[in-house]
Parts: sequence; C-alpha cells; structure tokens
Amino acid sequence: MKLILIILSLLGLILTIVPAVLVFANIIELSTHKNLMLIGTVLWFVTVPFWMNKRNEHV
Repeated sequence: MKLILIILSLLGLILTIVPAVLVFANIIELSTHKNLMLIGTVLWFVTVPFWMNKRNEHV
C-alpha cells in the first residue's frame, strides 16, 4: 500500500513540474497546463501525508 502511495505522489509531483516545461516549449496550451497542475497538486497533497511521516520509527 505504501508503495502505491509513493508512486501516486511522485506522479503528482511530475504533474506539477512537466506541464510548465511543455507550455514553455509550446507543446500544450495554458488551459491544459492549469488543469494538469491542479490535478498534480491535489494528488500530491492527498497522498504524501500517508507515507511521509516526521518521526523516526527506529528510535
């Protein structure tokens, strides 16, 4: 389960970075960029808290 959450959060992070490069290269339109960034941001903030904790579990 944790591996799935990590993969989904990395996908969300990719969706917040790659669309900016694609708009800069004139590959996608600004409206598509905004939609992909929104999806990526929501995906990142929904999945990350479940696998990235602040406490060290080994101590």
